[in-house]
Amino acid sequence: MEHFREITMGQLLDEAASLYPDNEALVFRATSLRQTYTEFRRTCRDVAKGLMSIGVKKGDHVSVWTTNVPEWIYLQFGLGIVGAVLVTVNINYKSSELEYILGQSDSTTLFLIEGYRDTNFYETARTVISGLDSSRPGATESPNLPFLKNVVYIGSRKETPGMYSFDDIIRMGKAVTDEELDERQRSTHFDDVVNMQYTSGTTGFPKGVMLTHFNVINNGRMVGDVMGMTSVDRLLIQVPLFHCFGCVMSSINCVAHGSTMVVVEYFDALKALQYIESEKCTAINGVPTMFIAMLGHADFAKYSMESLRTGIMAGAPCPVETMNQVREQMHCPEVVIAFGQTESSPVMTMTRRDDPVDIRVSTVGRLLPGIEGKIVDPATGEDLPANVQGEIVTRSPCVMKGYYKMPEDTKKAIDKDGWLHTGDLGTMDENGNFKVTGRIKEMVIRGGENIYPREIEEFLHKHPKISDVYVVGVPDKKYGEQLLSVVILKPGESATEEEFVEFCTGRIARHKIPKYWEFASQVPMTASGKVQKYKIVEQYSAKYAS
Repeated sequence: MEHFREITMGQLLDEAASLYPDNEALVFRATSLRQTYTEFRRTCRDVAKGLMSIGVKKGDHVSVWTTNVPEWIYLQFGLGIVGAVLVTVNINYKSSELEYILGQSDSTTLFLIEGYRDTNFYETARTVISGLDSSRPGATESPNLPFLKNVVYIGSRKETPGMYSFDDIIRMGKAVTDEELDERQRSTHFDDVVNMQYTSGTTGFPKGVMLTHFNVINNGRMVGDVMGMTSVDRLLIQVPLFHCFGCVMSSINCVAHGSTMVVVEYFDALKALQYIESEKCTAINGVPTMFIAMLGHADFAKYSMESLRTGIMAGAPCPVETMNQVREQMHCPEVVIAFGQTESSPVMTMTRRDDPVDIRVSTVGRLLPGIEGKIVDPATGEDLPANVQGEIVTRSPCVMKGYYKMPEDTKKAIDKDGWLHTGDLGTMDENGNFKVTGRIKEMVIRGGENIYPREIEEFLHKHPKISDVYVVGVPDKKYGEQLLSVVILKPGESATEEEFVEFCTGRIARHKIPKYWEFASQVPMTASGKVQKYKIVEQYSAKYAS
């Protein structure tokens, strides 16, 4: 345990404010917000008091459905201080996904903003939470969501029936004393769950990954150590906070090193370029498509990237050319690659800043300190020698506590010896550098978003015309992969792809709606009747290669 610290979110925040009181902690240019660590800690504590005032107890689950707004980060630390659990809600989710998360997580409280893109979160919540409009704030009674009591609106809407406003929370929190808050903070333990991220699986139903204070703080700190982060660094946070890339590798990373969080509400290539120059950012995190969009922006040459030094590219394989352009044209010589998964809090391996470029492009690097990893035969579980492909497994104090209320799934993911089975195929060379070569699971990675075909198939099966449906990923130059749905219609039925797209729109996230649709009478099967999805991919890849 020499590489790990036994520390809670509240203690981490106290420490940062003590060591770097006048350092800029949080910058949110959209509202001209600038806070030092002293001010940032005070606001997080005000939010924590507000949470206590509306009855959020230790261990309660609180869902947060917002873009990258300052309130998200205040809640991340405020919930940590009071010993509650932040349940992350993907901003691309629609009504059925929101209802599932609120219900499966047993959330007592939901925080939300007005909306994002074509989804109005406020109206969606009113649809999902029956009787909300006729409830008084703090007394929500929804038969389909028995645990839910509080809904809190973040934004400028004047009338929000059944909901508190964020300002109400801060105001009500004034009745809670510093002593009461300190007592609550002392009751939290570093091994308590502080974050629950939902990740899908082969069952088609998202699973709540339970991560502790210890898990996320140590992982975020080690990630920053590899980047060389210090109190003079300024990280552009443009990756979503609802992913570990945002809330561990970015926000916790910064607080653990006294660095500045320069937050962008959602990715925008031009804003990213502007903020790097005007805020003199030294670090930037993103998936490859973000870097590609910035490098390809018509105004790229107008902005100075001279302040940049490091950053992380993760979430999808990094093209060699992109890595070279980021190093040279974006003046980011120390950019690194990270690999892991939510269940490991999330990072398992990283390339190092002084690694040769070919290592940084062709591998996902070496294990972080105190993290174990190896390659095993997926069929037998036997350890495999160097450069032989098998399943990547990991064991460390950063591995999750388990999936919420899903003990069988937890047992499948973490074996009796404590090894987390990632489902990723890969190799490890003689120097300990890992390569990811494929996936045992059928997961599709589209532009850094993990998509699980079974979840979409389950949804499409609800369509009255569909007899059977298979969803796969086909190669795509821009996004890495795109979704293809092969539909077998019921006898006598006819349909168009437009009606299936319409069926999905507003009910599942936009990135989960297949781009391509094919109609077939049968699909390739094994002798035992199992669908051979790799043959479906082979069959259609050439047609859709872009």
